[in-house]
Amino acid sequence: MSHDHGPPLRSGARHQRALAITFGLVVVFLLVETAGAVVTGSLALLSDAGHMLTDAVGLGMALAAISLGSRAAQPAHRTFGLYRLEILAALANAVLLFGVGFYVLYEAVQRLGEPPEVPGLPMLVVAVVGRRGAEESLNVEGAFLEVVADMVGSLGVIAAALILIVTGWPYADPLFGAAIGLFILPRAWSLGRKSLRILVEAAPERVDIEALRSELAALTGVAGVHDLHVWTLTSEMDAAMAHLRIDEDADPDAVLSEARDVLEHRHRVAHATLQIERSTSEPCASATW
Repeated sequence: MSHDHGPPLRSGARHQRALAITFGLVVVFLLVETAGAVVTGSLALLSDAGHMLTDAVGLGMALAAISLGSRAAQPAHRTFGLYRLEILAALANAVLLFGVGFYVLYEAVQRLGEPPEVPGLPMLVVAVVGRRGAEESLNVEGAFLEVVADMVGSLGVIAAALILIVTGWPYADPLFGAAIGLFILPRAWSLGRKSLRILVEAAPERVDIEALRSELAALTGVAGVHDLHVWTLTSEMDAAMAHLRIDEDADPDAVLSEARDVLEHRHRVAHATLQIERSTSEPCASATW
């Protein structure tokens, strides 16, 4: 019987070069927007720069985590390498996003009482430059969501700058700054939630554990299923383990093959560790934790 454990446990490494290019672009335009925010005093530019800062930090941490996690030589006690560093980096980035979002909202409230004078033309120039940088990055594989979010922020700054130039309305800058801050917070929540879900080793949301248990139990020759666990090690790396009690006359190789097929093709879990137990043998002891 042919046997393998699916593709190598590695996801982000194939995007390392693309992420490095994106990281370089984001840092350049982060510096441009930060300088523009300091010169013009624009909260909208500052909030968009803060958004780009979290992207730069997140991409930098992801690159570092991928580099460390991809090392061929690992100490023997790190049986899964350092793959989880990517998730820790994502969680740290979510915390940073929350900080930036709440700061921008606080600053916007302060400015609504007495909006400062913000020059619209320099603000518009910097915002357009930032948006062009995001467009160049759209072709970089593996960074679409971050780049699209940056583009939305930059478009918001452009809209605020145009309103300032055309109408001179002083509330445009703090209001659009607050809007960008509100745009950041749901992303921070989503990123943090996904990271924590992986860190507590919950099953992937797409996997219905009870349905999977029923499907495995319904396989020919299977008498029962226990100790079923499905978890995510890091992005795109799901794993499973289970004990399958089979009938005395069942073919264990056939049961294993069918069980792996259920996991891989119905639930997209390619890496599974399955233990076969004869129904007539002594059942394994239950875990005490």
